[in-house]
Amino acid sequence: MAITLNKDNFEATISSGVALVDFWASWCRPCKMQLPIVEELSNELGEKAKVGKVNVDEQLELAQQFGIQSIPTLILFKDGKPLEVMVGPQSKETLYEKINGAL
Repeated sequence: MAITLNKDNFEATISSGVALVDFWASWCRPCKMQLPIVEELSNELGEKAKVGKVNVDEQLELAQQFGIQSIPTLILFKDGKPLEVMVGPQSKETLYEKINGAL
């Protein structure tokens, strides 16, 4: 299950190791297509990498901090630093490759 991130747990979650964060909103159709993929990845990766999601409507500060202008936007972090920003829906295979490349 992907971790629901907010301003209280965001830094602690991404600060070490590899983390994929999905910035989304409940009214966004492409986001609704992306979320099941994000959840599957989270279940399959287990402890190898963290997978989280940020509802931009509820966490406006985080969305602004990372300059989110379109959703879904997925950001791959390593040890707290953004490695890659992906805008728009991404395939499970693409995300898997990028996460494994960062491990």
